[in-house]
Amino acid sequence: MSPDWPTAAEWLSSGTGDPRGHDLVVAGVPIKDNAVTPSRYDLAPEAVRSVLERLSSFNGELGIDLTELAVCDLGDDLVPPPLDSALTILLGGHNGVTYEALSRCEEISEWGLLTLDAHHDVRPYEAGRPTNGSPVRALVDAGLPGTQIVQIGISGFANAAAHRRWCEENGLTIRGPREVAEMPLLLDALAERCRYVYVDLDIDVLDRAFAPGCPGSRPGGITPKELFDCAYYAGAHRSVRAVDLVEVDPDTDVASVTTFNTAVAMLDVAAGFRARLTA
Repeated sequence: MSPDWPTAAEWLSSGTGDPRGHDLVVAGVPIKDNAVTPSRYDLAPEAVRSVLERLSSFNGELGIDLTELAVCDLGDDLVPPPLDSALTILLGGHNGVTYEALSRCEEISEWGLLTLDAHHDVRPYEAGRPTNGSPVRALVDAGLPGTQIVQIGISGFANAAAHRRWCEENGLTIRGPREVAEMPLLLDALAERCRYVYVDLDIDVLDRAFAPGCPGSRPGGITPKELFDCAYYAGAHRSVRAVDLVEVDPDTDVASVTTFNTAVAMLDVAAGFRARLTA
């Protein structure tokens, strides 16, 4: 690639190995087992890294150059890294990543969880075996207060009435796709109720036209621009310590549409974080 057109892939690969000394850490967590809808979620981290070769490291709309941001890519591991950096971005893998990463945190009651997702993810599960349909329920069982969970983008005709009742009984805040513009205010309010915030970007929150590679995507979801804006807000917020991007199956994608949307969302998280550091 021309030296005057650095790619996002070159930026991400510029830092590997020891995460110490890096404010931003990226890690692939290619979990695919124990899924409600078995799919090749394990292929997503590598697919996202691959399309970064076709994206710039400069956000011209916002004037943010990611080459000015030190990053450490830890590669892939089924066990998420500790969330002890200023910001950790996790590339799934299915939505079990959210449970695996957040449940390992000490003092889980000090955390808040904001999800952009078409689904509540509160299905019942066997003891010790949460599926990608149950990470939110499993986190509440692990000690995360329901009042510190915000769900945005919950789709019509994609959830059971019993699951909605469980959310309401446990104090979760719920918004649909039409209310995605409330995300910054909801994030601010959540941050006032906890010490740290974990943001789960389930890519099936997108309308199915924009996410054919997500088994759970449905018509009526949000647009890529709305996802990118939310990703930026998450990266920029002072209380957000971790963001995951999950539920992509590259094997079922069409023209890499879903993979590109995931990659740009990841870069927007990083752009927001860069803005946070310079604010």
